[in-house]
This record gives sequence, C-alpha cells and structure tokens, in this order.
Amino acid sequence: QKQLVESGGGSVRAGGSLTLSCRAQRMILSTFRGASMGWYRQAPGKERELVASISEGTTYADFVKGRFTISRDNGRRTVYLQMNSVEPEDTATYYCNVQPYWGQGILVTVSS
Repeated sequence: QKQLVESGGGSVRAGGSLTLSCRAQRMILSTFRGASMGWYRQAPGKERELVASISEGTTYADFVKGRFTISRDNGRRTVYLQMNSVEPEDTATYYCNVQPYWGQGILVTVSS
C-alpha cells in the first residue's frame, strides 16, 4: 500500500486554478506533525525542481511566488498545493514529498 496518495491533477486553462492534495495514509499523526514536506515538479526533459515546502514556515520557488500556496492539515495528514493563475510553463508532473517518502507523481497540464 502506498505511503502517499496524490490527487487533484488534470488539465486546466491558463489563468485557471487547481488544487493538489497528498495524503500520508499510513503515517502516524505524530510523525506527520514533525515531518518536513513539499511539492516538486518535473517537466519533460528537465530536472525535478522544488516548487514549495512547508515545515515550521513555508518557502516557494521564485517562479510560483504569489501564485501558489502550500498548506497542511495535520489532522487529515494531508499537504496541499493551491495553484492559481497557472501558466503553460507550469505543465509538469508534480510530486509530493513527506520526508522520507515520495508520491507517485501527478500530471498537471496547462493549455494556453
């Protein structure tokens, strides 16, 4: 059974919004509370890159600042990525990381 289950990907038009979710279904609550977590993405032909991370605070890649928001719900053992004002350049497979685990990846396609 998978450690992390991602959902919410799909196709969206430029300027639209999408919310990604990642649930750590097998992680005990105390471990989740103390874990650092983040969202990464990998576009075709490119390396995987950090999009946003959250532990005690949040950090964002410059290319998503002001557009994306990372948040967590410890009670639901879930980390979210709210994506607003998406651009075609945001097209990629997005990966959730709740240390030390990785999600399987979820595709986001933004059309112009």
